[in-house]
Amino acid sequence: MFNATLYRREIKGSWKLFVIFAAVLTMYIVMIVGMYNPELSDMLDEFAQVMPDLMNAVGMKGDTSTLLGFMATYLYGMLFSVFPMVFSIIRANALIAKYVDRGSMVALLAAPVKRKTVAFTQMAVLGTCIVALVAYITAMQLIAAQAQFPGELDIGKLLLMNAGLLCLQLFIGGICFFASCLFSDAKYSVAVGAGVPVLMYVIRMLANMGGDLEKAKYLTFFTLFNSDKILAGDQSAVIEMLILLAGAVVLFIAGITVFSKKDLHI
Repeated sequence: MFNATLYRREIKGSWKLFVIFAAVLTMYIVMIVGMYNPELSDMLDEFAQVMPDLMNAVGMKGDTSTLLGFMATYLYGMLFSVFPMVFSIIRANALIAKYVDRGSMVALLAAPVKRKTVAFTQMAVLGTCIVALVAYITAMQLIAAQAQFPGELDIGKLLLMNAGLLCLQLFIGGICFFASCLFSDAKYSVAVGAGVPVLMYVIRMLANMGGDLEKAKYLTFFTLFNSDKILAGDQSAVIEMLILLAGAVVLFIAGITVFSKKDLHI
């Protein structure tokens, strides 16, 4: 069920992309945490009042009176949702569909290695990358907060919030992986693997603007990750995390099953 050689090769092939995303996220984390002071907070609040629809659409709303609340408002609404999502879209397509599209899957299966082993190993690579990226985000938040505002961060709630972020990103990774396993043409894999999460995010943006569009939030899985509920200690937030995690498991298993049975024409 697992091929260590393939796993090591794909992890090695992931590190450059990982470093790029980690560097960009590091910049934003350090910058946003550094902006937590009354003077800059007032400026951001004034900007939110001038352009409330835009700020609400990207999830930049909430209680900014605490360091974690400030981070939740300006990091989780857009940056921590979109950047790991793009990483999953790129990497998931390269792990399965790109091999099939280019005809390289012949070499993998001629080893001989069973299809299920290949799919499971590639799933493990994607899962490892997502876990590593969220772990890196967490570490950078702790370092930046401790360096600039020692003792002000609620570490327990931060860890819980990032557990929810991990569940969300694993679910998105599951969608991308399933699309990669389902389609033999990389362009269709990207169209579905990227199209579904992006569409869901756009729906969430529209729902965040309120009014008649608010009910649209029930159409997107992004609603299951609610930083405001986590900050408030709402137990339903944990249940919603578990739903995302269960959905991720189902999608990954479905992807492996589809790939194992599909006609690859090789």
